[in-house]
Amino acid sequence: MVTQAVPRPPTGPLLRALAAVVPVAAAAILGSAATLPNIPTWYASLAKPSFTPPNGAFSPVWTILYALMAYAAWRLLSLPQGTAGRAGALTAFFVQLALNAAWSWAFFWMRSPWAGLLVILPLLLMILVTIWRFWPLDRLAAALLVPYAVWVAFATVLNAAIWRLNP
Repeated sequence: MVTQAVPRPPTGPLLRALAAVVPVAAAAILGSAATLPNIPTWYASLAKPSFTPPNGAFSPVWTILYALMAYAAWRLLSLPQGTAGRAGALTAFFVQLALNAAWSWAFFWMRSPWAGLLVILPLLLMILVTIWRFWPLDRLAAALLVPYAVWVAFATVLNAAIWRLNP
C-alpha cells in the first residue's frame, strides 16, 4: 500500500511576503475608501482640538505605519509553522488589522466619532496584545509595532476630543 503525503501549502519567501502585504494593503485600501470622501466634507466641518495634525500628515504617517506592520507580519510568518505562540500572535495581528479598517468605517463612513471610539479602544488594546504576543517570538517585529501603538494612542485621544467637541 502506497501512502501519499498530504501536500503542504507553499511557504516560499514570495508567498510569505504576499501573506503579509496583501492583508495590510487591503486594510489600508478599505480604510481609505471610507475616509477620503469624507475628509473635505464631513470631517472638515467638525470642531477639532488644537493638537489635531494637518490633514496632509495622515497619509505619510499611515504609509510608514502600514509598511512597518507588513514587515512585522512577514517576520512572524517567516518563523517555522510549528513555533509555539506563532499562530496566536498572527491571529492577534489580523484581529487588530480588521479593527484598523473598521475604525475608518465607524468614524468616517458612519460619520460618528462615538462609533469611532467604540472601535478604536479595542483596536488599541489589540495592538498592545499583538506587541505582547510578538515579543517572545521576534523582538524586532514587536518593536516595529510600537510606533503604530503610539500613533493609535494619540488617535484615540484625538477621536475622544472630537467626540466631546461635536455632541
